Amino acid sequence: MFAESPIKRRPSKRIYVGNVPVGDGAPIAVQSMTNTPTVDVDATVAQIKRIQAVGADIVRVSVPTMDAAEAFKHIRQQVDIPLVADIHFDYRIALKVAEYGVDCLRINPGNIGNEQRIRSVVDCARDKNIPIRIGVNGGSLERDLQEKYGEPTPEALVESAMRHVDILDRLNFDQFKVSVKASDVFLAVGAYRLLAKQIEQPLHLGITEAGGARAGAVKSAVGLGMLLADGIGDTIRISLAADPVEEIKVGFDILKSLRIRSRGINFIACPSCSRQEFDVIGTVNALEQRLEDILTPMDVSIIGCVVNGPGEAEVSDIGLTGARNMSGFYEGGVRQKERLANDDLVNQLEKRIRAKAAMLSEQNRINVNQLED
Repeated sequence: MFAESPIKRRPSKRIYVGNVPVGDGAPIAVQSMTNTPTVDVDATVAQIKRIQAVGADIVRVSVPTMDAAEAFKHIRQQVDIPLVADIHFDYRIALKVAEYGVDCLRINPGNIGNEQRIRSVVDCARDKNIPIRIGVNGGSLERDLQEKYGEPTPEALVESAMRHVDILDRLNFDQFKVSVKASDVFLAVGAYRLLAKQIEQPLHLGITEAGGARAGAVKSAVGLGMLLADGIGDTIRISLAADPVEEIKVGFDILKSLRIRSRGINFIACPSCSRQEFDVIGTVNALEQRLEDILTPMDVSIIGCVVNGPGEAEVSDIGLTGARNMSGFYEGGVRQKERLANDDLVNQLEKRIRAKAAMLSEQNRINVNQLED
């Protein structure tokens, strides 16, 4: 029972990364980045497919050398998700991956050489309808900006971004998005807020080098949550020192919590206390692991007692309210006659949740077909 978000999105220009629309009200795209050696084609392809399986819209791949560019050719042939090539310094790599079917180039025009080299990349991108992402990072600001501002500031990040934007403007190229990432939440948020007022292109959000799985997820949720609540942001990447699959999960959890985009099951669960009539934490953890493959948006409430259980269940697709030995079961907000045995809750709930997901998925398919007709 996914309610509409009250957030009003910042107006922005629409671009396409492969078949994924970005900006101008399109669903906020969730992406991650491979961390395998790109020259190891098999490992990189396997990781991309795992990232895609949990719902990623876009995957970025670092292409630091011409050998990696040749490997990219074989990677592109084996996956169907839109791919962004991350390129620094060598403009020839950008030209090569463009030839091999890249869907977006992540470059900073100012660091790939002289005007002629920049123009050759931009002309190639225009000819092949490939967008560019300008990616500014607080840890790699130009030396003159470091000297001018003394330290990374929102103004410094935006000035760096606008230098690259001006180059693309001069070359009459407007198919680009921009990021101004930093590892400090306030620095990143300040920079994005400033930039959002200066350009109409889509913005790619991220708190870079956020940390490990737990701390990085918290830092990203705080920073991106502030921006998304302001209506800022068209794509997101959660930067974790962890399996890239976790980045996608956290990204969707952030969007889900703000009611911006729902994918998969939203578990509503109490932290449990001495009133619980079954093992709430164990039940929720087991269901999360078993049901990771379900991408249909659903609210499932698992509450251990009757204090908050009925109220949460009545606004959930599937709800469970704890009671002694046999717990109350709700579907579509309606209390069902059947009760579920507390000693077999995980199996019983998995079966009913899967059935409900299949039904909702079929309803969505019918609704889409009717709209298209």
